[in-house]
Amino acid sequence: MGRFETSYFQWQEGERRVREALPDERMAMDRVVDRIYAELHRRLGGRFTIDELVDLYEQGTSWCTDIAYAVAPGAPWAWDPRTTADAAFARYVREASDYAGGRQMDPRPAD
Repeated sequence: MGRFETSYFQWQEGERRVREALPDERMAMDRVVDRIYAELHRRLGGRFTIDELVDLYEQGTSWCTDIAYAVAPGAPWAWDPRTTADAAFARYVREASDYAGGRQMDPRPAD
């Protein structure tokens, strides 16, 4: 399994955990996910590749926890980066220039 596939699995799991959260908990999680998504856009810009997103993810997500504390200070369930950061990365990967519905397009030109 490659870097993208491993990260993508983790991101999908985070998205699932947010989706399955209790309604009151999900509201706080969604606010955190939205703010992390905005920060991803700020850091990577409008045009980026999956590899760039995976590189950022592999550098660590402690900055996501800082965002979660600030956005939802009274909601510790929204602070777990395995949930909110991963869900934000799952959403943001869909904007990658080489994203193809759950897989990474081959950068090599077709023969």
